[in-house]
Amino acid sequence: VLRCLGIPTRVITNFNSAHDSNINLSIDKYIDMSGKTLHLTEDSVWNFHVWNESWFTRRDLGSFYDGWQVLDATPQEKSKGIYQCGPASIRAIKEGDVNLDYDSPFVFAAVNADCVTWIRYSKKRKERIYSNTRKIGKCISTKAVGTNSRVDVTANYKYPEVKEFSFGIPYSQYKNSLRDDRKILVTAV
Repeated sequence: VLRCLGIPTRVITNFNSAHDSNINLSIDKYIDMSGKTLHLTEDSVWNFHVWNESWFTRRDLGSFYDGWQVLDATPQEKSKGIYQCGPASIRAIKEGDVNLDYDSPFVFAAVNADCVTWIRYSKKRKERIYSNTRKIGKCISTKAVGTNSRVDVTANYKYPEVKEFSFGIPYSQYKNSLRDDRKILVTAV
């Protein structure tokens, strides 16, 4: 529809797309002391998710945010009481400006959330035992104009990843949670 109106629009595919249901900018996994997964959050990581980008100026946000904007026609969460997502500025997403309107925090998390595993000792006490800052937002892509080639637009959404840190815990506490995570770094203490 936007192309029919003369607005430049393209389809974007995000691989390892985070679905941050509570907008805390992380995908949280909770386990108990025996390593059993606790289902305390609806956060998830999808193999991929697709949305549209359209190019327009942002008089409401300022010229810094002009350019490509995320519009998701298939949102899974309500925004301001209705199922909608966007238009979220790609520039805001890359710069981490998650305090802007139009679902910037949700889109930021989709491409750049941290995956965090917690041991939950009680309702009031939990401990972060693992954090992966590189898993989310891989090969963010669109189709090239005039060919069937893929164009990688990941750099439009996020800066290059930095060194990954791991959190060491006794291996005996964590071994059972490894069933759900195939690529995980564990440092035995």
